[in-house]
Amino acid sequence: MRKLLRLLQTNFVLILICLLFLGTRLFRIDTIPSSVYWDEASIGYNAYSVLTTGKDEWGEFMPFHFRAFGEFKLPVYIYSVVVSEAIFGLTPFAVRLPAVIFGLLSVLGLYLVVLKLTSHKQSLPFRGKSIALLSSFLFTITPWFFIFSRTGYEATAGLAFFIWAIYFLNKRTLVIATLLFIISAYSYNSFRILTPLVLTPVLIYYLFKKKFIVVLISIAILIASVIPIYKLYREDSGLSRLQTVGSTTNIIGNYLKNYSPSYLFIKGDSNPRSQMPDTGQLYYLDILFLVLGIVYILKNKKYYLILVLLIISPIPAAITRENPHALRTILMSPILSIISAIGIYYFSTFYKKFTYPILIGIVALYVLSFENYMYKFGTQYNTLSSSAWQIEYKEIFEKQRSGCVSDEFAQPYIFALFYGEDDKSNKVSPSDFIATRVLNPVSDWGFSTVASFGNYTFPKICPIN
Repeated sequence: MRKLLRLLQTNFVLILICLLFLGTRLFRIDTIPSSVYWDEASIGYNAYSVLTTGKDEWGEFMPFHFRAFGEFKLPVYIYSVVVSEAIFGLTPFAVRLPAVIFGLLSVLGLYLVVLKLTSHKQSLPFRGKSIALLSSFLFTITPWFFIFSRTGYEATAGLAFFIWAIYFLNKRTLVIATLLFIISAYSYNSFRILTPLVLTPVLIYYLFKKKFIVVLISIAILIASVIPIYKLYREDSGLSRLQTVGSTTNIIGNYLKNYSPSYLFIKGDSNPRSQMPDTGQLYYLDILFLVLGIVYILKNKKYYLILVLLIISPIPAAITRENPHALRTILMSPILSIISAIGIYYFSTFYKKFTYPILIGIVALYVLSFENYMYKFGTQYNTLSSSAWQIEYKEIFEKQRSGCVSDEFAQPYIFALFYGEDDKSNKVSPSDFIATRVLNPVSDWGFSTVASFGNYTFPKICPIN
């Protein structure tokens, strides 16, 4: 009992941060956003198909890549939803719950990463553990991470495994780090680009340090993990869509857009599924502490890894069409939280006698900022974003079990499968869907669309009766 009490006392603030995270993410998670969007519906139904038949919606047994709409979704998040749906059924809550869990793992992983990074000096009262706690707190309340960590985005899984891979990145646990990097790369496509950028120089470094065994094991694991990816891009025509999306006329311009002050602090991501409309990815309060944090890091070479990660974070977005892009640059969110936390530390050193009062005051200002954001989210977000979450299809298929439904809002069939029921008030079985569906020609982007299945048809425009 004494050990338990000591543990709780030692980690009391971290526990409070975790409770804050869980409370704000689970708050009305099944109704805000107002509907699952097409990717959530696809993830949910493919997980349901695996749970009930062992196969995806295309009839492939336990795939590494889920064909879905033709964009080939990655497996980690879908298989996590399989577990969730085994308990909660095919529901929005079951699809979104894994994002909350992965988000919490990211918060905890970030605390450990920063604690390890800053533990070499404890001469000042506000150092090390305090910076780690601040980083996790700022990460928990940042607008950037908020929506992504309460909706069914694959990126949350990728981020969690990437952060933990960074934590295990040393000579003794290099193989564990490699495995976590691979899982991250099988969670979200951005980390297929970021993983080699981080892991390759690390492996070269340890090779020069003559750590041959762990390096060779790590390389062998990497080679094995690449085989399914090679098959996807070469044999399953996945590369054609990658090239279409990845062709840009100005990569440098796209890259710099992700650092735009207007984007970071005023307007945010223009996609309502990624952010509250006309709300920055960060708080105005962050401006001062980001500047101070960067100045401090430039003075302390031991923290340069933070800037390296910040510099490479926008690369996955820079080589795509849509920029700035909060989801593809999701790694920026925890990195900027660390920099702000270091900036707060640096600010506190100006007035060493008042370190803790300053800290309390700054945290209070952030709490007020987050409270304002939460209030707007709870009262305005559904009104401002319902069509972006394709609520029209939810409303249709909760009532309609057959007939013609226009594909104006894209991929109506997956909403019929997610929200709809058959004549016996059961979810449409994957086998019935496969047996009765008729496909449209594949689009230029490689997407597949369903023309009809069962008693449904999905033309561009439904005929007027």
